[in-house]
Amino acid sequence: MTIPYLRGISVLAPDYDGFILDLWGVVHDGIKPLPGAVDCMRSLIHAGKRIALLSNAPRRADDVARRIAQIGVPGESYHHIVSSGEEAWQHLRQRDDPFYAALGRRCLHICSDRDLEIREGLDLAFVDSPECADFILNTGPAGWDDAIEDYAPLLRRSLDRCLPMVCANPDLVVRHGAQLALCAGALAQWYEAQGGRVRWHGKPYRSIYDRCLTLLGVADRSRILAVGDSLRTDIAGAAAAGLDSLLIIGGIHADEFGAVGDRDPDPAVIDAALAAGAYHPVAVARRLLW
Repeated sequence: MTIPYLRGISVLAPDYDGFILDLWGVVHDGIKPLPGAVDCMRSLIHAGKRIALLSNAPRRADDVARRIAQIGVPGESYHHIVSSGEEAWQHLRQRDDPFYAALGRRCLHICSDRDLEIREGLDLAFVDSPECADFILNTGPAGWDDAIEDYAPLLRRSLDRCLPMVCANPDLVVRHGAQLALCAGALAQWYEAQGGRVRWHGKPYRSIYDRCLTLLGVADRSRILAVGDSLRTDIAGAAAAGLDSLLIIGGIHADEFGAVGDRDPDPAVIDAALAAGAYHPVAVARRLLW
């Protein structure tokens, strides 16, 4: 492997003052914390580092905090949470740019029951069909086993009406326990490819990183490390924001990289994936460990 492979991030800690950590695939798997992750976060804080959790979860930041606490990620193990859902909610609430100012109030919400809290505090009428809607709020599929084909008829009807879409989670898939599950980004990507208009929120887009930097209070971007498991969102997003990154290979790319269970990852495959996308993390690690 041409890029450093780390057993833990303690060797990098002296080089950085702030850490932006992805949640799913780095800190937890949707069911429980990943082994060693919370201890690593505590070690970073003990070393005087600032931590912002940056999630593409289509939920408000307070909702994310409650949910991760319930599965074992305590509030004292980080300083801030920033979520794509929070950013989308703020824009829907404030209507502070031309795209949002032009949206109507009748919303077709593609979601699961887990996502309903994002509706609170918004002056919207939620409708059940594209024919009654002014726009789509896409927070993701209803079920963990859902496929794009399950939503294609609804999305085609939306395309016929030229409905704009707000995508509150750019992820294509997420590792939920041992399986990969479809995310809002996959539906939005399909919709956009068919000619639909999509407003994206979250990683890899610059605005979400700017919010993290404001909260961390670390002025020098060279002193911030972003840690994530997705090349497309975490690593590309960090680069676009001018930040160093660490790739966790045991997350959504685990099968691709051969980093499943006790198997050793395939260095050639990792190198090829990094070269193919011109990705340049400073190092890779199997998971978030001190």
